[in-house]
Amino acid sequence: MSGWWAFLEERTRREVDAQVSSDRRMAAVKAVWEALRPLGLGLHEAELVVHKRYEALGDRVRFRPPDPLDVRSLAARAAALPGRVTAVEAVWDGDTVNDWFVLLVAVLERPAGEGSLATVHHGPGGSAPAPAAAEAGRALADYLGVPFHFASPDVPDDEAPRFREVRGPSPGP
Repeated sequence: MSGWWAFLEERTRREVDAQVSSDRRMAAVKAVWEALRPLGLGLHEAELVVHKRYEALGDRVRFRPPDPLDVRSLAARAAALPGRVTAVEAVWDGDTVNDWFVLLVAVLERPAGEGSLATVHHGPGGSAPAPAAAEAGRALADYLGVPFHFASPDVPDDEAPRFREVRGPSPGP
């Protein structure tokens, strides 16, 4: 286990283990990073500390099920967002522990921005997330009657051009 764990106060250790047990990885990383950053811990090392806690807690981790990718579920999430959806976009992201994954987002007209629809990780047997994300994103876009955008479906690229960069801002009223 990482030597950094020994530097955490018992209260922080309990908090991190509670977050990990509930599969709230980013909250756990934040707790570790904030507690140990003054000692020189970087974000990458905080992710590794949390990864080790996932390994240590093993079967006690209550993993959240994957986000649903069916049109009905995605449309319900899109309808709950605070604005009109003008496009559906698939965007690569990644981290030290989860490797590359794809975010499905709804591009919103007003308020300008985006809303999260689903996170698509590697599937059973290690299947790449891009095909599943692209299929779900296209189906939702067709259902909503809006464009679908995935700038880099074949190669992970978190700097690929985004929908608004390619199409420009949504027209005003």
